[in-house]
Parts: sequence; C-alpha cells; structure tokens
Amino acid sequence: MTEVAVQSGSFEIFLKSFRDSAGNYKYRDRVSQMVATNSNSLVVDFDDISMENTELAESIIKEPDTSLPKFDDALYQVLYTENPRYAENIRNHQHVRIRALPDRVPLRQITSTHLLKMISVVGMVVRTSELKPFATDAGFACKLGHITKVPQSGLLLKKPSKCGEPGCEETKSFELSEKETEFIDFQIIRIQELPEELPAGQLPQSFDVNLSGDLVNTARPGDRITLNGIIRTEPEFTQAGKLRLFRSRIDANYIETMGKGPAEKVEITKEDEALIKSIAAMPNAYERLIESVAPSIHGADTLKEAVLLMITGAQQRNLPDGTTIRGDINVLLVGDPGTAKSELLKYAARIAPRGLYTSGRGSTAAGLTAAVVREKSGMMMLEAGALVLADQGIAAIDEFDKMRTEDRSSLHEAMEQQTVSVAKGGIVATLNARTAILAAANPLLGKYDAYRNIADNINLPIPLLTRFDLIFIIRDIPDRTRDEQLAKHVLAQHRKGTFVTPPPIDFELLRKYLIYAKHIDPVLTKDAEDRVLEYYLQMRGTASEDMITVTPRQLEALIRLATARARVLLRDKVTEDDALHAVNIVRKMLEAVGVDVKTQKIDLGVLHGKPVSERNLITLAFDIFRKLEGPKKEPVSRKAFIEELTGTGKCTPEEAEKILQNLNRDGRIYQVKTAGKDVFYRML
Repeated sequence: MTEVAVQSGSFEIFLKSFRDSAGNYKYRDRVSQMVATNSNSLVVDFDDISMENTELAESIIKEPDTSLPKFDDALYQVLYTENPRYAENIRNHQHVRIRALPDRVPLRQITSTHLLKMISVVGMVVRTSELKPFATDAGFACKLGHITKVPQSGLLLKKPSKCGEPGCEETKSFELSEKETEFIDFQIIRIQELPEELPAGQLPQSFDVNLSGDLVNTARPGDRITLNGIIRTEPEFTQAGKLRLFRSRIDANYIETMGKGPAEKVEITKEDEALIKSIAAMPNAYERLIESVAPSIHGADTLKEAVLLMITGAQQRNLPDGTTIRGDINVLLVGDPGTAKSELLKYAARIAPRGLYTSGRGSTAAGLTAAVVREKSGMMMLEAGALVLADQGIAAIDEFDKMRTEDRSSLHEAMEQQTVSVAKGGIVATLNARTAILAAANPLLGKYDAYRNIADNINLPIPLLTRFDLIFIIRDIPDRTRDEQLAKHVLAQHRKGTFVTPPPIDFELLRKYLIYAKHIDPVLTKDAEDRVLEYYLQMRGTASEDMITVTPRQLEALIRLATARARVLLRDKVTEDDALHAVNIVRKMLEAVGVDVKTQKIDLGVLHGKPVSERNLITLAFDIFRKLEGPKKEPVSRKAFIEELTGTGKCTPEEAEKILQNLNRDGRIYQVKTAGKDVFYRML
C-alpha cells in the first residue's frame, strides 16, 4: 500500500472509530447531523486528532495542502456510507474544518517560516468584501464546441493549452462556458491586531483572508475572531511584471467568533469572584469604587462616578417588534484647558472591557462610522470605523469640538439608534455600534463663559448635544485652598513616581469587577419607579407654557443611570437609593448646563435650541421690525432697529446687534441697500 493510501485510510479510520470520553462515536454522529442540518462541513477538534494519531496531527500542521484534501475525501467516504444521495449532491464541496489548534501565532509574528503551514491567529475584522462567485473547475469551449475542464488555483483564470477532445487541434480560441464551470461563494476579509495587543507607537499589523464555501458571511466588521488557516503568498506586480516582493494572505479553514469584546479573554477565577463580591458587600463600596477610578487625577469625584456608571451601563432592551432601547450612557465633558479631560478619557478607554481612544481633530466620518473602499482587484470592501470596532464598549473621542460639521453629523444615528448605516458602491449595510461615547470639548473662547449659555460656549450642534445623557462643565476657577491641594498632589506624584494615595482597588481587579458587573441584569423596583416618576413629573410641572424642562430623553437617562448603579453594586434589583442617586446626578447636571443665564431658571431650551428668554426676545424683535416697516413695507434701518429694541429695556445694544445679525444669517431678513454708515433690511 502506498503512503498516500495509508494516510487517506488513516483519516477515514479516525472519523469512523474515534470515541469520546463517554464511549460515543463522536464524528460518526456529527456526520449524521450534517445530513440532518444540510451542512457541507464537519468540525473536527485538533486535540482529538493528536490524541488518536500524532502523525496525522503533525501532517495537518506542516503539510495542510496534502493532508486536508485527503481528509475531505475521507469525509466523503464516511458520508457516502451514511447517505449516498447526499454525499453525491455535495461532492467536491464537503470540507473538514479543524478547530482549536494548540498554538496561536500573533499576527505581528507571522514570518516566512509559516508559509504553506496551518496556523491559528486571533484578530479583529476591519473589512469585509462583497460576496462573489469563484470558479474552481472552469469549463472552456473551443470553436467546435468541445468542452475542456481546467482546475483553477490562484486569482487568475487559467485557460487550457489545447482542446481536450481527441483529434481537435485547437490551441488558442477558447470561451468560458459558465454552464460547465463549477463555482463556490468567495469573500475577502481583513483582520487586524486587537487594539489592546498593539505595541505602543506601532502600526497595527493586518492580513487579508480568503473565505470560501460556507465560511462566507460568518464574520462582520467589528467581530473578534479566532481563525485557523494556511499562510500563502501572492506576487506584487508592476508594469514591468512580477516582483521578487510578495504579500501574504491566509486561506481560512475555520472561523470562530470570540464575541464583541475582550471580556472573554479576562479570566475571572472563583477567588476573584469571591473578592469582587466581598468588595460589593462593604458599607462604603460605592465610594471605594469611585475613589479607585483614575487615582492619578486629583478630586473630580462626580466625573469619576460618571465614568464608572457609563462603563457598566444598563442592558439593552429588545422589544418583540424589533425595537431596541439603548442601554449605553453617553457623557460629554466641556471644560477649560488643563482640567485633566484627556487623561480621564484615556483612562476610561483602558479600564473598559473594550475601549478605543481617538481625537476628533484627526477623525473623519468614515473613520468613526464605516466606509466603502475599492481594492486593487476591483472588489468593494466594507471597512469598519472606531464606533463599530468599539461595539459593546466605550469610544473616547477627545477634541470633539474640532471635528468638521459633516463628520460630526454622522454620529447622530450611532448615538441614538446605536447602528451605522452605509449605502455606497452597491453595498447597503447596517452595522451595530452599541457604543457608549465619552467625549471632551473645549469652550469656544478658550475659557468657559459663565454668562453665556452652553450652546454659545461650544461649537457643537443642538441635535448632538441632546443625545448626551450627562454633560459636565469643568471650570478652572482660582481658589487658594483647592489650588494648593492640587499642586501638592502633582508634586508628590512626581516625587514618588507612583500614586500619592494607593487606590482601594487596583487596576486589574477593578477591570475584572466591571466585567463581572456588566453580566448582571437588574430590574426596577416599585420604589425606584416612584422616585424617578416623581422627579420627572415635578420637573415637567415647573415648566411654563413656553419653557422646556425635561423630556422623555432625560427620563430614559435616569433609568439608565439608576440601573448602572445597581449593576456597579452587583444588585439584581434597582433600589430607591439607586434612583435617588440618578436623580441627584441629573439635577446637578441641569443646574450647571440647563439654566438660562438670563432668567436663572432651568430651561432645557438652552440644549434644545433657544431658551424661552431668547425666544421671547426674537418675537419682540420681529414685532419691532414689522412696526418699523409700516403698512408700505419700507426698508428698515439698522440704526433705528437697534435703538428701538434697546429702548424696550430687554437687551443691550450689543445683544440687539447680535439678534439682527442672526436674523440675517438665518435668512429671515435680507440686506437691500446701504446709505452712508447705515444698512437697510427687508423681511422675507
């Protein structure tokens, strides 16, 4: 018997005779399930092969191009014994998928020594191509109609050198016969190093992966996968021909989705679980947790509490009709320079089970959401952006106000619907972006002006502001006592080279704690519901007819914050205390950012457009403009308008000038002529 026959027989013997620990024929049962589930693939665990026959296991790793086809043939023989008709139907399309290879190779460490060997890698899917038919056995017709079959390999279509029909001498003129050609589904994906494994200052390593058959569409952008496949090379081309330089690709044999975050990689032992539960059971557990967040930053307890709550968040609710209720908490920090905003963002991205940090100055809409790009081969690829890659985690966006308007507008859907939609180049797709956004912005004039509303202080559109659950204003106000404490903290930190006061819970344990907390699904109690409802109705009741106080968005934010606090404390019920804490955070926020500086009353009109005082002033300006126009609709003098509006005592000349400019900019009035230093306007 030849060596080849022995090996083929060995694979068949393995499939027929292998028994698991319970004594069952493991793979004979799985072959039977293939027929029942209409599957083309049989998943085989590598440990079973190495335990049964080490030579077979070694041949799969070192010579996969020889071993895997024999394994596929062995599968056909076993399947034919089980169900001949089904075996014939999937002939040449049946595949053995090898799972759980022992040694994983980091993408950065794949070298020429791995060529034509089977390896296991872990990465994040950042691009996926459209699905296309791929010829495996092409049929060509000569001028006389004779069909010649040519097995295909590589990406270039190979024609026959001569007609296969005896007596036919045709060597040049061949046409592809689609009817006589066998096709399989084909897709290219690109995998990249996981963000947490990327060495500092290095570009992420990436590889293109060929998927075929039933592996297509098993991975989407943003998925973290374990991939088993064969490393191959493709030559680079120039106009002069092939180069000595090659690029690597991976032919996939098996793909397993690891989940949407590295939480699965962090092992929480029974000892860790006991320690986590003991921390949560302490009387001052919540304060200890807040104190452990970003210990290098002095004070800022409210901001640290917000980061703690947004990392745990609330669970997403899926209603029977397909509607989803957001569970992630979005937080915006608006503050003076040097108030540790960036440091807090970077810490949040590190401590979160899955976090990405980016700067708005260098980010585009495509980089944040998703893009469709054309490869050299002409295939259209869907490339995931930061929000998709941070799915079920945190995206920390610094310099949020420095982004271009058109790039910022792409975040509207992601922040509320938690999806990213793309329609370009024939690709129409909706990707998940279940991401909590922590953003930081600087005031327009460098320092926050307490005498102007928040919308006038930052360069952000109103629709985006309303999508944040919490907005914090961080002001740098000189205070002798506080400044001295901060200076001593910074000096001591530099002197010691470590934390001034060690945090109650160290970084790694806190990370495990938060991962553990995210698996808890607390439910609202009646007392918690009553407290949230009471505050909501109280705030709605304080509104005048024209004033906006709180909306259902703030109500949902209250529920998310209360649920997140219950999760942080590992409770399965949201208590009255959790609800009161949530109410307290929202009340503090509204007292800081939701107050109209003119009336000193809470009016969410400052976030939703214009406060009632500003709207009343604009109404008054329109009345004065119409009065000055008169019945004949005469042009209105700028000087006369400002004098008349200032004369009401409702505003200063500077504010009257600003109102006139805003009306002109918004297109409600337009300039018609100038006379000397005066300008005249008409109303549309």
